[in-house]
Amino acid sequence: MVGVPRSVGALRLPTYRLYRLDGAGRISGADWIEAADDDDARAKCRTLATAGQFELWERYRLVERSASDSE
Repeated sequence: MVGVPRSVGALRLPTYRLYRLDGAGRISGADWIEAADDDDARAKCRTLATAGQFELWERYRLVERSASDSE
């Protein structure tokens, strides 16, 4: 059904944001990810962000940041 949020049982899945970063650390793209928990979000993130730097956020909480090429 269009417009109905995906859910597990009667609970709505948390929404995460994946930000792809350019070489200067600025956002170059973004995706919304629905996941059951942080580990599920990380796994989905790794399939979407196959190269380069990224940050994964759940609301105002940074879940994961990829290491920069210089680190």
